[in-house]
Amino acid sequence: MSSAPDWNAGDDLTERTLPPVDRLQLIKYAGASGDYNPIHTIDEAAEEAGLPGIIAHGMLTVATMGLLFSPYLEYGYVKTFRSRFSGMVFLGDILHVGGRVSGTEDIEEGCLYICDVYARRDDDTVASGEVGFLVYGG
Repeated sequence: MSSAPDWNAGDDLTERTLPPVDRLQLIKYAGASGDYNPIHTIDEAAEEAGLPGIIAHGMLTVATMGLLFSPYLEYGYVKTFRSRFSGMVFLGDILHVGGRVSGTEDIEEGCLYICDVYARRDDDTVASGEVGFLVYGG
C-alpha cells in the first residue's frame, strides 16, 4: 500500500521498466480498444505497409505512461493527459516510463500535480506528454 504523493516541483517520478512488448498483449489491446488495424498484429500487413514489423498501438504506449500514477489512485485521479508520439514500438521492445513533477497548483478539489512524462526504449523517446494528477483535498 502506498501513501498519498507529496511531490514538489523538480521531483522525479519513479521510473518503471515494463516487460517486453509481445504479440498477445497487442491482440488483447486490439480487442479492448476496438483498433483492429492489422499492422498491430499481422506481420504481412505491417510489411505491406512498409514497416519492418508489427508495431504497438500508439495509445497503448501512451497508456503505459499512466502506470506511473496507479499506486496513488486511492488518493486521486488523472485529471488531464496530453501526449505526443515520437517513435514506433516493436515486438520485443522494453519500455521505460518515467517523468518529473514540473509544478503544483492548489485548486478547489485538492492539489493538482503537473508532471512531464515519457516512454522510452533505451535512449529513444517514443512518447511523451503532460499529466495533471489531482490529489483530493482533505
